[in-house]
Amino acid sequence: MSENVSRVQRDSKVPVVNLPNALTVLRLVLVPVFVVLGLQSQSWTALWAAFVVFSVAAITDRFDGELARSWGQITDFGRIADPIADKALTLCGFGLLSYQGYLPWWLTILIAVRELGITAMRAFFLRRGVVVSANQAGKLKTFMQMVALGTLLIPWAHFTALNEANEGWVVLLIRLGQIFAGVALALTLYSGFMYVIDGVRLMRGASAGEAVADSRDNDAPEEPAPSRRGTAGQHVQS
Repeated sequence: MSENVSRVQRDSKVPVVNLPNALTVLRLVLVPVFVVLGLQSQSWTALWAAFVVFSVAAITDRFDGELARSWGQITDFGRIADPIADKALTLCGFGLLSYQGYLPWWLTILIAVRELGITAMRAFFLRRGVVVSANQAGKLKTFMQMVALGTLLIPWAHFTALNEANEGWVVLLIRLGQIFAGVALALTLYSGFMYVIDGVRLMRGASAGEAVADSRDNDAPEEPAPSRRGTAGQHVQS
């Protein structure tokens, strides 16, 4: 079983209410605030505030998992809620950028299909008592998504509005952010493919285990029926 795949810890003594999980919940709470601010495209103040909120949420993603590992506070809630919080933040970010015209919608749709598909796969395995957490490719994907979003969510057009002479370097930085988004898309699709491979291996392993258990049950020798002679002898002796 891969290191990012484990059984549900039903008897875990780690409390669910802890600082790493609180940071994860905070990230979830910040997502709608980020979206509302990001939709105020006519207000530079709101757009800068949206970037700040996104940055704070991204920082919580950097520390919640690290704290959980270093403090020994890893819980199934955190392993499940953390990827969900990541996806909520990043998908809303890509959606806002496509709405604002910085990224094509097909890129956002591809990322959304991959993210929601993997979330459905996690839910499928969770119902069978298996927790699938982020693997290394998934973590790298999330980091690159955050870099691309952080670069493009800065309201660069504000600098052009202040001084048209800034247009050259502003366009350059926007193009750089779009390149980052392309790299993030490639990593997103690759990590999704790796998750599917892990899932197929897990299902095959489970099927093989069930087949072995069934064969053992079928091959088990039947218990001999009690002999009447033996029983009679025991009765006489008693």
